[in-house]
Amino acid sequence: MKVMLWLLAILGVLLAGPAAVLALGTAKVKGDWSTATHEPTGQAPSPETTPEAVVQVYAARTFGWRGAFAVHSWVAAKPAGADRYTRYEVIGWNLFRGLSAVTVSSLRAPDAQWYGQTPMLLGELRGEVAQRVAEKLPEAARSYPWPDRYRAWPGPNSNTFLAHLGREIPELMLDLPAHALGKDWLPTGQILARAPSGTGWQISFWGIAGILLARQEGLEINLLGLVFGIDPAHLSLKVPGFGRIPQSAIGDSVKDPTR
Repeated sequence: MKVMLWLLAILGVLLAGPAAVLALGTAKVKGDWSTATHEPTGQAPSPETTPEAVVQVYAARTFGWRGAFAVHSWVAAKPAGADRYTRYEVIGWNLFRGLSAVTVSSLRAPDAQWYGQTPMLLGELRGEVAQRVAEKLPEAARSYPWPDRYRAWPGPNSNTFLAHLGREIPELMLDLPAHALGKDWLPTGQILARAPSGTGWQISFWGIAGILLARQEGLEINLLGLVFGIDPAHLSLKVPGFGRIPQSAIGDSVKDPTR
């Protein structure tokens, strides 16, 4: 009985964040996905007025009730002098069309809403370092191990893909939010890996339990794919459902992710 009570207590703590997100209406659970908007949000610098290279990382809540638990993340890159951005992301339903889950496209706006959800800018690089990252992204995307596999929980999914890009390209200094469910999924049989930021290490068991310690991400504990943590560098907590609290702390690392 004591064991059962402890398990119920842990489950209650894990679900408290997502439940609060639903109660506050932060995640949109109503609507039709086929008519949801993908309009740009004005967060990406215009290629016409920004000739330098730009790389941006975004995350937006997933569609429906799943948005209480997780976000969908992607990278948008524009080499110096380019007239448009290229988006790198994993989209699971492409598999139903016989396509790769890995999507590399210049058709969708880099900062577009994700089925009606406004994305948060997680990080931005400009200039020479952005140029180096932009040049490495095509090969890093091709090296993703699961282009023909997708699973919302515990992975591999869109956040697993972003974590892979971060490990392949340390210059990204990637700091995915706590509710980027799937970011801790590792190849079968592997339990130790570099953190997605490249500034530390993590131990993960099938993406459903583990621990991460890194200079960029701080300390994270993963239970059932839901992440708790503390980020001393940005004076913030990481909580299931909400990601980072306060969310404004991410602004410290947007313009200069090396901080």
